This record gives sequence, C-alpha cells and structure tokens, in this order.
Amino acid sequence: MNIDMIEAAAGRLAGHALRTPLLESPFLNRIAGRRVLIKPECLQRTGSFKFRGGWSAVSALDPETRARGIIAFSSGNHAQGVAMAAQAHGAPAVIVMPADAPAIKIENTRALGAEVLTYDRATEDRDAIGARIAQQRGLTLIRPFDDPQVIAGQGTTGIEIAEQAAEAGVDQADVLVCCGGGGLTSGIALALEARAPGLRARPVEPEGFDDVARSLAAGRIIRNDRTSGSLCDAIITPQPGELTFPIMARLCGPGIAVGEAEALHAMALAFSRLKLVAEPGGAVALAAALFRPDAVAGDAVIVLISGGNVEASVFMRALAEHATNEEEQTR
Repeated sequence: MNIDMIEAAAGRLAGHALRTPLLESPFLNRIAGRRVLIKPECLQRTGSFKFRGGWSAVSALDPETRARGIIAFSSGNHAQGVAMAAQAHGAPAVIVMPADAPAIKIENTRALGAEVLTYDRATEDRDAIGARIAQQRGLTLIRPFDDPQVIAGQGTTGIEIAEQAAEAGVDQADVLVCCGGGGLTSGIALALEARAPGLRARPVEPEGFDDVARSLAAGRIIRNDRTSGSLCDAIITPQPGELTFPIMARLCGPGIAVGEAEALHAMALAFSRLKLVAEPGGAVALAAALFRPDAVAGDAVIVLISGGNVEASVFMRALAEHATNEEEQTR
C-alpha cells in the first residue's frame, strides 16, 4: 500500500464521490477547548465514507471478472457502497449482512439491487460464509477493510483532509477517525504521511469494542471478546485487519474509546450545531474530541463523522437524551 494507489483510486472516484467539506462550529470549539474541524462523510453518497472504498474496489476489477459478480460482507455501510458501485458498473452483487443490522441499512442495500443474505454475527463467521459463497458462485469477494483497493479508496478522504486543513491554516493536529477494522484509519494515515506529515491519524472506538486501541498498545492483534451488543454497529469488528494493523501500528497515535452515551450526545450536537445526521458509530470521533479533551494535544483537532445511516428511533433517542440533559443543566 502506498500513496500511488490512493491517488489512482482518487482518479477513478473523480466525478463519482463527493468532496465533503471541512466544517467548524464556534459552539463545538468552546466545548472542546480548541478548534474542531469536522469532515462529514455522512454527506457522502450512500451516507458514509464506505462508498469511496466500494467504488475503488469495484472499478479496479477487470470487466470480465466484474461481470461475474461481487460479494461483500458488512453491517450496512460497506454493503451499500459496494451495492451502489456494482449497480453502476452493471455487475451483480451479493451482500452478507448480520441479521441484527439496522433495518434501514438492509433495506437500502436491497434497494440498490443487491441480493442480501443474513447471518447471526454472534454464532456464525462472516468470513467463512463469504468465502464459501464466493467459491460456489464464482464471485469476487470485496472485504470491508482488509482489501488494498478498499483501503486506497478510503485513503482519498485523507488527501482531501490534507488539502482542506492547509486551507484552514492547520498543519499540526490529531485526526480522529471512527475505526472498525481500520480501513479508513489506515488509508487516511497513509495519505497524511505523504501529503501532511504534521497531521496524525488516531483511531476512536466504542468502549468494550476497542480492539484496535488495545492492539496498538500491545503491539499485536487482539480480538474483541464480543462481536455484537453495541449501538455503534457500523464499527464493530472482531479484530484489526492483517493489512490495516501494520499500517496503523507504524503511523497512528494511541487509540481512544468512548461510551455510547457520549456518542449519542455527539450525534445530538452535530445535528443542533451543524445540521448533520450522524449514526452512533459515525459519531465516536466527535465524541472523543468533545468529551475526552485530555486525550488530544494541540490547538486544533480534525474529526471524521464517518456515516449517517441511523434508524429514526436511535436518532430520536439521541435528541431526547440531549434535550433532557440540557433541561437538567438549566435547573
């Protein structure tokens, strides 16, 4: 993996992916005690950064291979990114999704023309399911993070951050990234190494599912004890990737873990102050910037909101809990 692959992916994504802005709110700056520059990939096509990696991987296949079909496994955001890319290229797609994935993600994936197969993530191995179906049907497997072209596609986010941070006058800062298996984090880290070495990627995860943070601290890959049971479904993975972990170990700063309540609070603040809709897993980096200020150094921090595919009930809960907290503070 290198910057050349990321730049090639950027070329294939040109005209297809959106160049999301870098936003700032004085109110959020006050909470964090520093500038908070927010990259809202929740505004990306399919509602998350995963479109970048999906398009990069599908568009890199030779036409004959692509025409035979594609398979992917995902809790929803990678599913939608691959499904949209496959549909645009006229390729059939099979997506293996956990049965407890948010209904909106399953529905959206089917609406994009993909065949959806569900599994129990607590008792079944999605890697084994994907490999078996790929072999049976002659499909090409596009992994959600441990795939070079997926990492390259996600890395295009880092190229944009490097350019936009320079425009904002920021050349030294931590870049907080919502992290599951590490595809986005490692891709951004590679892009920053080449384009903005004063910016450092740092993974942010939910408490209880911080396998990347623990792996980085230990210097070896460590698995999560559980693979389900968090509102932050989009970034729950068993362990860091074999491809992504060495990149993160070489280039990233220490990981940060935040609680579900903090993620929900960050969702509400993103909506009230920036009119952004974030899902819980997509809001953990913002939560770290706002509520774990001692974990970050410097006068500025850059934050990814990685996705916005949230069920209405969860979003309403975030807003309701935020309103309750504000009411209690005014008493």
